[in-house]
Amino acid sequence: MAFDYKKEYKAFYLPPKTPGIVTVPAMSFLAVRGQGDPNDEGGAYKQALELLYAMAYTIKMSKLGKHKLEGYFDYVVPPLEGLWWQEGVHGVDYTRKTEFRWISLIRLPEFVTEEVFDWAVRVATEKKRQDFSPVEFFSWEEGLCVQCMHIGPYDDEPATVAAMGAYAAEQGYELDFSQGRFHHELYLSDVQRCKPEKLKTVIRQPVRRK
Repeated sequence: MAFDYKKEYKAFYLPPKTPGIVTVPAMSFLAVRGQGDPNDEGGAYKQALELLYAMAYTIKMSKLGKHKLEGYFDYVVPPLEGLWWQEGVHGVDYTRKTEFRWISLIRLPEFVTEEVFDWAVRVATEKKRQDFSPVEFFSWEEGLCVQCMHIGPYDDEPATVAAMGAYAAEQGYELDFSQGRFHHELYLSDVQRCKPEKLKTVIRQPVRRK
């Protein structure tokens, strides 16, 4: 049976609908950086997702090819994630989507080294005849955060974010959007198939002790 990160690491992918504090360890990701409104049809964000998924499935489906990756195990491609920020804004301002800066992510299984990543870039480039240079191997340790499962449209997230901030303050923490710490979302639902009111999104924000 394919290894499923959502099921094996429920604390990170399936938190409750009430806020909680979590410490997130180091992980490696496929990443593409960009800026602008993610809802723009044909925009940079949509193009970034195409590159990420092409790379993710190049690695996953390597099991069918002649080049065998050391330590490979079958797995379910983890969900899309996103780091979001805006210059001069503490957290995020949902009313200013055109000012978003983002890093789109898909988690990599542990057997994927930088060498494996470089191999996947070459293979994807040959097969898709696209430029995969925007994709990078991204190692990141998120650390101490407040998180919550948000159910519903993305535009309703501010209420959940406010509840997370209030909970963190009650527990003796404060939000910590310092260098390398971002508003983080994990997208568990297929937006093309799921009704907006049923969308599941893990929202995570960095905190520190007051």
